[in-house]
Amino acid sequence: MKKLICLFVPILLFSCSEVPDPPPYGAVPSERQLEWHKLKYYAFIHFSPNTFTDKEWGYGDEDPAVFNPTELDCRQWASVAKEAGMEGIVITAKHHDGFCLWPSAYTEHSVKNSSFRDGKGDVIRELCEACDEFGLKLGIYLSPWDRNHAAYGTAEYITYYRNQLKELLTNYGEIFEVWFDGANGGDGYYGGANETRRIDNRTYYDWENTHKIVRELQPMACMFSDGGPDIRWIGNERGYATETNWCTMNSGRLYPGVGGVNEILQQGQEDGDLWLPAEVNTSIRPGWFYHPTEDDKVKPVKQLVDNWYHSVGMNGNFILNLPVDRRGLIHENDVKALMGLKEYVDEAFSVDLACEAECSASDVRGSTDKFGASMVNDGNNETYWAVNDGVLNASLEINFKEPVMVNGLLIREYIRLGQRTCAFTIEAMMGEEYQEVATGTTVGNRRIVKFPVVKTEKLRINLDAKAPPVISTIEVYRVPEL
Repeated sequence: MKKLICLFVPILLFSCSEVPDPPPYGAVPSERQLEWHKLKYYAFIHFSPNTFTDKEWGYGDEDPAVFNPTELDCRQWASVAKEAGMEGIVITAKHHDGFCLWPSAYTEHSVKNSSFRDGKGDVIRELCEACDEFGLKLGIYLSPWDRNHAAYGTAEYITYYRNQLKELLTNYGEIFEVWFDGANGGDGYYGGANETRRIDNRTYYDWENTHKIVRELQPMACMFSDGGPDIRWIGNERGYATETNWCTMNSGRLYPGVGGVNEILQQGQEDGDLWLPAEVNTSIRPGWFYHPTEDDKVKPVKQLVDNWYHSVGMNGNFILNLPVDRRGLIHENDVKALMGLKEYVDEAFSVDLACEAECSASDVRGSTDKFGASMVNDGNNETYWAVNDGVLNASLEINFKEPVMVNGLLIREYIRLGQRTCAFTIEAMMGEEYQEVATGTTVGNRRIVKFPVVKTEKLRINLDAKAPPVISTIEVYRVPEL
């Protein structure tokens, strides 16, 4: 009888209803971060008096009257972004020059004293309405540095800054991202003082209490800066994440604008105790603001595709800047490049060759279908393949049933339970044996791997992980070469 009991116990433990979910590993994302991770690609809009003065950083002494877009159409921005496959727009509500694109009650340096709409305009309002119409999310960039304000560098300015933040977060609907820049202090107009002012960016802004305002007014908004607290900068403005990109960082604070940390920002920190994923930014032109001399310097489609693979495909989100021109429109050359990228992405990822394939795995948690290999190609990112506790090296096999031509693979970890994979290889069955076609390090929310075109009936993905792997999605493609 004792022998029979021993035989029955594993069967009872491995029944689907009683096999527990894998425990989380390390830092894990918040619900607001998980919503952000569902995105891939959105626009950045830089637009201010700089657009009309041909500058990148305004000094703060510009006459508001210079801001006079003759054909401003935020519906055109939103339409272009939507057609390009973008999911939202982040607008520079105020850049370092201090000029506000909304009629702020706290300054005269705004659209209310410009030529735009006879001083009755509100660019943020028009963009908010356009985003609602086209189903896009709205984000806000409010520069902490202000080269116009006379009180910058004093406690009075912090009150001013927070008042403006409250205006933006209460009057323009739901905000998905709040962007805090790293440029802090230097020379400026400062109400006519025309001097250089330095601040300690670790203490001056009292970020903890500023962040509380965002949490209170827009609880689902993710905050971006060099140091988060929700999203980190990728450490460069070229639009490139690195091969290794951990979503985790150590809780020793990184403050906006602190130098010497770019490499850490690019790779993250493998054993970090905070979930702080990377946003990858670049501009479609050399500058962030519009300059007529750059009309022929728009990034070619090939470059944008490369940026896309090194952001969306490297465990990051891609924010691409579109400098609105002096008419108040996204320039035709920029639109052409955007649509070229969209055409490539649509062609590359329209047919998932893995969706009808048979999947098998070297190990399955509890030997139950709930965590079986078929979870990776069921079209549901909330289901996942998992292995038994203690298993750190595992493999997944994709059987296409007949030969296919492939050169691209997308893989996702189930990041609700943390980021685990530290190395992987992809092998293709060539004749009677597997041959390695690609290698990589981290996976995270989304990793896209390109490799030379192979004709094969099977692929095998081998994983080395810091904790038992949990993989939610595998997709396989034949992507076009450029």
